[in-house]
Amino acid sequence: MFRFSIAAVLLASSAPLLAQETAPAPAATAAAEAELTPEQALMRSHVMFLASDALKGREAGTPEYEIAAEYVASQFYAQGLKPAGDKGSFLQKVPLLSYTPVDKGSFVLTRGGKSETLEFGTDYLPGADPSRDVTRVDAPVVFVGYGIDAPQFGRKDYGSVDVKGKIVAFFGGAPRAFPGEERAHFGNNGNKIAYAATKGAVGVIILESPITAKVRPFSRSVDSWDSARMTWAHPDGTGYVPAPRTPGVGALSLAGAEKLFAGAKVKWADLAKRAETDGAKFTPVELPTRLAVTLKTARKPITSYNVAALLPGSDPAVKDEIVVLSAHLDHVGIGKGKDGDTIYNGAMDNSVGIASLIEEARRFKMSGTPPRRSILFLAVTAEEKGLVGSDYFARNPSVPKEDIVADVNLDMPILTYAFEDMIAFGADRSTLGPIVRKAVGDLGVPFSPDPMPDQGIFTRSDHYRFVQQGVPSVFLWPGQKGAGKAAVEEFFAKHYHQASDEVSLPINWQSGVRFIEANYAIARAIADADQRPAWNKGDFFGTLYGGYGAQ
Repeated sequence: MFRFSIAAVLLASSAPLLAQETAPAPAATAAAEAELTPEQALMRSHVMFLASDALKGREAGTPEYEIAAEYVASQFYAQGLKPAGDKGSFLQKVPLLSYTPVDKGSFVLTRGGKSETLEFGTDYLPGADPSRDVTRVDAPVVFVGYGIDAPQFGRKDYGSVDVKGKIVAFFGGAPRAFPGEERAHFGNNGNKIAYAATKGAVGVIILESPITAKVRPFSRSVDSWDSARMTWAHPDGTGYVPAPRTPGVGALSLAGAEKLFAGAKVKWADLAKRAETDGAKFTPVELPTRLAVTLKTARKPITSYNVAALLPGSDPAVKDEIVVLSAHLDHVGIGKGKDGDTIYNGAMDNSVGIASLIEEARRFKMSGTPPRRSILFLAVTAEEKGLVGSDYFARNPSVPKEDIVADVNLDMPILTYAFEDMIAFGADRSTLGPIVRKAVGDLGVPFSPDPMPDQGIFTRSDHYRFVQQGVPSVFLWPGQKGAGKAAVEEFFAKHYHQASDEVSLPINWQSGVRFIEANYAIARAIADADQRPAWNKGDFFGTLYGGYGAQ
């Protein structure tokens, strides 16, 4: 059912406020509005509302996020889309779980019959476990390098060591020699913990390394050790984690690691020296140390919503196949701010993406020709909390899971310049690549390869959750030719996750409309193609997650 009452009240009561908060001086406004086409004005209107101060940064689980979700649902309804959420509505309830460490926990080392208590903030920081209130792990420790077994890249950190019933300790990250997207996958701590669980480990500890100490010193993490984390909850109220029987119990500093290695055959000083070289290889070491950890976790259930709307396909042969177009609706809410502004409005991140999603739906409606395959328009929650809303949907979709054949994701397209090319992260991994190239080429927009492969962006937005379910996926962005590189760097340096990410940024609305046109062309081409999208044969992700066409 629709839930517009709160939104209607807010829209009615806040219209003058929105105008005051988001608009420049009256003379500038008149000049700017006179230059906008109707399509540009429509896009800007969505961003004005979603990035207004009235929505307080759209943090997942807040009343303001719910209002944003209702707004998107109403826009989907206006474009003639069908509800694809729970119980005939546009909203899919997402049972989120916020969790935090209750106290500083306890880390005690035992060797040779003697015990040593580690010092909080100097030696260790505790983890938090959403699957239980109290977590206790007491086991021997094995050091396993980066914690990565990837024979295809010449790496087997576990070697032949048996870690069953033991705690594994490893450095964060992955060697830079790995291809960018694989590097991001193997360097992800959640993936490392899940792999440790398959080896029988009963806990995981992450070690600071000389490399990570330069990028993000352990001391910097001390300030946020008790910050809230988020996941989604199972029906019994416990939080989802990739490996519930192998908790990540915390992190050790360089000083803490030195204490952990005391008495080992391999000296910590020698190992740390070797670790200064990126990608150094290590022989696994069974330490003469037992680690006992006690953690206490406070858990709080929170409700939020994904917004899902379906455009039914027209071809009886393929209409049951569903192409997902996704974008995250949430942002980071209220923060420390700057110059008195504490609201992180999230205009570029990701009001622009949601506006693009809405306007793509409008283009399908205006075309008068329904797509052959069905298209699911999906606005997800809690992306900023770790791709949580998309993970929940990908595992618990409101449509038949086996019918989802592709995901095209829109996240924070930076539109402060006239883009000259487009990027599709992950395009070369599946048959989506040629489709994307042709669609944007037909619009006179050349396609460019990933300009920053070291960043592993393919694994860092909502489409990755579909990848993990075996679905071919791409993540679209304006390219970085011409003025693009400088504009992207400026946004990340000055506005990313800052209060200044507002509609008052010099957004190029003409580029916004071109971005929508390109996305529409891509979605149309995928939906109308003769063959369903398929992974390239042998692709790493397609093979790992059992995707169609990879074998």
